Amino acid sequence: MGPRKSYPYWNPYLVGVGIGILLVLCFLVTGRGLGAVGAFSSFVSNLVDAVSATHAQANPVFSEYLADRGNPMRNWVVYEIIGVVAGGLISGWLSGRLKLEVIRGPQITSRNRLYLAFFGGMLMAFAAKVARGCTSGLALSGGATLSVGAWAFMISVFIGGYLVASIFRRAWT
Repeated sequence: MGPRKSYPYWNPYLVGVGIGILLVLCFLVTGRGLGAVGAFSSFVSNLVDAVSATHAQANPVFSEYLADRGNPMRNWVVYEIIGVVAGGLISGWLSGRLKLEVIRGPQITSRNRLYLAFFGGMLMAFAAKVARGCTSGLALSGGATLSVGAWAFMISVFIGGYLVASIFRRAWT
C-alpha cells in the first residue's frame, strides 16, 4: 500500500461557522460552553482523591470538583477531550497527514523542541487553571457571551504571541 493522498485543508470560514453552530448547540444542550480545563481538573481531583482522600477533601479546589462531579467519566467535558483527540487522529489519517514527527527549525534539536513543547504546555495548563479557563473556554465560550475578561484574554494572547514569536523566530530560521 503506497502513501496516502494528501487532501487540502478545510475552508476556515466554513469551519468557523461549524464551530459557532456547535457552540450554540453546546449552550442549549448542556447549559455551558466548550472548554478543556474542567475535564483535566475533574480527572486530577479524582486521582488525588484516590491517593489521599483526606488531602483532596481538605483542598478547596479538589473538593469542589469531587462534590460537583464525582467520577470524572460522568463529566461530559471528559468525552469532549476524548473526541478532540480522536477527531484529530481521524482527520489526520483521512487527509493523509498522520505521521509521527518532530517539527522543528534547523537551529534547535528534536530533544530541545520536545522539552520546550512540554514546558510550554505545562505553563499554558497552569495559566489556564489560574485564569479559570482554557483558550477554548475563554475565547470561544467567553467571547460568544461577550465576556470582557475573555476578550481581554484573547487580545493579550495575540499581543503576547507576536512579542514572543520575534524572540523564538531564530530557532526556526
